[in-house]
Formats: sequence, C-alpha cells, structure tokens
Amino acid sequence: MGHPIRFTRHELAGAMGDLGTLLPLGIGMVLVCGLQPAGLFLAVGLFYVATGLYFGVTTPVQPMKVIGAYAVAMGLGAHQISAATLLVAVLLAVVGLSGAVDWIGRHTPKAVIRGVQLSTGVLLMAKGVRLMLGTTPLQQLQQVAEPYLRFQQIGPLPLGPVIGLAGALLTFLLLDNRRLPAALAVLLGGATVGLLFGTHTGWADFRLGFTIPDLLPLGMPGGTELSFALLVLVLPQLPMTLGNAVIADADLSREYFGPASRRVTHRGLCLSMAGGNLLSFLLGGMPLCHGAGGLAAHYRFGARTAGSNVIIGIGFILLALLCGSHLLAILYLLPLSVMGVLLLFAGSQLCLTLQDMQTRRDLFTAFLVLGITLASNLAVGFLCGMVAAYGLQSGRFKV
Repeated sequence: MGHPIRFTRHELAGAMGDLGTLLPLGIGMVLVCGLQPAGLFLAVGLFYVATGLYFGVTTPVQPMKVIGAYAVAMGLGAHQISAATLLVAVLLAVVGLSGAVDWIGRHTPKAVIRGVQLSTGVLLMAKGVRLMLGTTPLQQLQQVAEPYLRFQQIGPLPLGPVIGLAGALLTFLLLDNRRLPAALAVLLGGATVGLLFGTHTGWADFRLGFTIPDLLPLGMPGGTELSFALLVLVLPQLPMTLGNAVIADADLSREYFGPASRRVTHRGLCLSMAGGNLLSFLLGGMPLCHGAGGLAAHYRFGARTAGSNVIIGIGFILLALLCGSHLLAILYLLPLSVMGVLLLFAGSQLCLTLQDMQTRRDLFTAFLVLGITLASNLAVGFLCGMVAAYGLQSGRFKV
C-alpha cells in the first residue's frame, strides 16, 4: 500500500513545491479576512500529515481557490469563511458517502479531465507571473510588489521580475539535479534575500512559546452566515472541487504512482476533504482541498512518497504551536516572486498532461474547457466540457 515513506532532500524540496499556492491565499485570509494564523496553519499541517499517511503517496493540501480568492478580493469576514468551511465539509461528506462522486467520476470523459488539468496549469502559470510582476490581490492590497522587502527596485529594474528571472534560471539549471533539488535551492535563495534585505516585519515582537489554538474560536455560524456562504462561496466552488480536487487529482495520482495510489479514489479524496474541512472549521481555519495542480507541484520538485506530506505537515504544526500568532513573521521572509517561480514550473508540469490527447475531438474538448475557464471559471469550464464531450461522442457534431 503506497510507496515506502522516505525523508530525503528530494522529498523536502518536493514538500515545498506548492507553497506558491498555499501561502499567498493563506496569508491573505489572515490579513484581509481576520482568520487566526495559528489555527489556520495547524489545520493545514495536520491535514497534510493525515492524508499522506492514509493515502500512502504524496497528496496535496491547498486552499479552495474560488472561496479564497473571492474572500480576499471582497474582504469577507472570518465568520463567513467559517460558515463556508463547515458547509463544504457537510456537502463533500454527503457527495462522498452517497456514492454520487463515484458516478460523476465514472462518467467524466478523459478529455474533460485533461481540460481541467490544462486549465489549472495555465491558471497556475499566470498566477506565478502575476506574483513576479506584483499584480496579485495580496500585493495590490499592500500597494507594492514585494511588501516585505526594504526596496522595490534594482536601479531602473523592478525587484520582483529580477528575483523571478533569477529563480527561474536557477530552476532550469537544477530541475533534474539529484544533488541539489531546484525547489530547495530557490527557497533557500529567497529566504536569504528576505533575511538580508527584508523589512523583518513582526520580528520585534517575535517570541517562541507553546500555543494551542482554541477550538471553535469563531463559534457556530448563524443562519445569515450559512445562507450567504452557501450561495456566494460554496455552490460556485463545488463543481471546481469535484472536477479538479477529486477527478483530475485521482487521475494524475494514478499516472504518477500507479498501483501505489490505490487508496486515492474519488470517494477517498471526497471524504478526506470532508474530514479536513471539519478539522479546519473546528480550528478556525480556511476551506481546504486537494488538487491536481498541487500534486503536479510536489511531484515536479521531487516528492515521490508520503514523506513529503509528513515533512511539510510537521513544519506547519511546529510553526503553529511554537510561534502562534507570530508565525507570519517567518513566512514573510520568502519573497512573493520566489513563490511565483514555483507556481510557474508546477503549472507547466500540469499542462503537459495533455500530451496523450490524440484526436481532434478530444483536443477540442480540452481546449474548450481551457477557453471557458479563462473567460469565466473552472467550474463553468468543467460543466461545459462535459456537455461538449458527450455531444461530440454522439456523432451528431463534428470538429
């Protein structure tokens, strides 16, 4: 069951591969929405360790992007986020236990899965470039591209693209290096820049201690929060979660790990996310999911076993328990453009899954999902792709 767990420098590097997705949204939910960092990152760490040990292979943990991005962009409150986290847990449990997710998985054509993976990859690459250029919501909120560095330019050149280009070149040089993994080198380089030239925000008050986050710090959500969260946050998120975090993720895990990923089923992923979100709700965290993009990120930078989950999970658990509300001071040491580099390469890895699509019909379906996703969102792209795929299979339409 699963690959033997390894704790090597490659697993360490792969463990860090998806920080470009996790940290910007997580930090944004703390700064904008008022979530407590200790509870948020403790939930992330526990979920990483639990899913890695259960599934037996590298398993990603990410924020739910539709909910997270909307919450940060609109400045929603912590109670609304908490309500969404509880509702997601309940709905995913219902979909998983009822068997509906297995039915959806069996009837989702391969071309639609590849379209979801391609779309996710392109979105990750675009997000990576925006992190380098300083145009993400978090950076616009701070009104600078690198809010935690003391200067923003090197002569006439903006700092973000300079760091991003240097990180990309280093990644190209080391991408298949067995002695010095690319992600590890890029992150160590970024942390060094943060130590030398950072604003060291939060370090004046930094204290190590032992903090256990409160259970239900936000209490139980009321009817107003639940109805708002259901209509505005959860229902738009659910199709994307089923398409990307369940169906596309399970497909990619089988491709990467073969029989070792036997536990990574549609039902297993769905119920795993239900449990993870219940845990996150109890700790006052954010909605969490798995995802093909996160898996591609971990895998591309060296993760091959559940050891990567244990490494990053324990890292977040220790940060939450020992640093409490001060843990952001450590995370601020990483320039955002460095996280952009990780996203850029992770996204490209996911886009390359399209290589096994051979027919015009399948390629059209995959590109249709991409086009509609770019024009609207991945949930709509997934649903339209399903309609198109079955329409083309009927033989009544030609491309």
